[in-house]
Amino acid sequence: MVIKKVGVLGCGLMGSGIAQVSAGAGYSTVVKEIADDFLKKGLSSIEKSLGKFVEKGTITRDQRAETLGRLKGTTKFEDLGDCDIVIEAITENLQLKRETYATIDKIVKPPAIFASNTSSLVVTEMMTATKRVDRFIGMHFFNPVPLMKLVEVVGTITTSKEILDEAMKFAASLGKVPIRTSDRSGFVVNRLLVPYLLDAIRALEEGVGSVEDIDNGMRLGCGYPMGPFTLLDFVGLETTYYIANIMFEEFREKRFAPPPLLKRLVLAGHHGKKTGRGFYDYSDPANPKPLY
Repeated sequence: MVIKKVGVLGCGLMGSGIAQVSAGAGYSTVVKEIADDFLKKGLSSIEKSLGKFVEKGTITRDQRAETLGRLKGTTKFEDLGDCDIVIEAITENLQLKRETYATIDKIVKPPAIFASNTSSLVVTEMMTATKRVDRFIGMHFFNPVPLMKLVEVVGTITTSKEILDEAMKFAASLGKVPIRTSDRSGFVVNRLLVPYLLDAIRALEEGVGSVEDIDNGMRLGCGYPMGPFTLLDFVGLETTYYIANIMFEEFREKRFAPPPLLKRLVLAGHHGKKTGRGFYDYSDPANPKPLY
């Protein structure tokens, strides 16, 4: 099959980014949201993002206009009917995803590929809500989508090789570097990253070092662009907590179990940079102060 038209479910942070790179790569793109106000907000963020690329000279004004011309917003599932691939980027809630897939499975043409942008859920659990088990995959993009090069392409035990190959080619056509991985919670990146972040919290709890010491140790000693606590605050502590719980449920291994400090920070509403407080205090965003 040849992918010509792309559907994106969700126009939030991830969905808008996926829609942007899809339209920017020359694909006719339809992005669906549940309400007009969410859709307008998402489309506005795409316009602003493209505007920044124009300012930096990465794209021209004509390319920005052409990208926006290939992009259509909708609140109707029916507008996804003739898409060749539909990429879902809605709330990370298994039941909601299953209900959404069951709905669009009856609407979108049978040859189309379904892909989930999930970062931690088991793709097979979503796949079983449809009748296209051989054409269902995971395509995990990374935030911010227009800048991050990686896409994890996830195959289940029923995904056909042809569909996986097509998904790899499609991801490459978006200017991404795709890697293939199996349907195990966390895939490649989070399976390695999440235990590292959780272990950094355990090291802090055990008095191995302070937030600043551990961050500097990993940044200066290992050459990481940012330390684990800076990264945790950037990603969002509630996001890491949620993913860790899903992975612990899947594997039942201690390395995936959220440490008590992480749980308490999330319960207190200290989610990191977005709330102004996490492992650092962001009262002065230009000069975050470590809290532990």
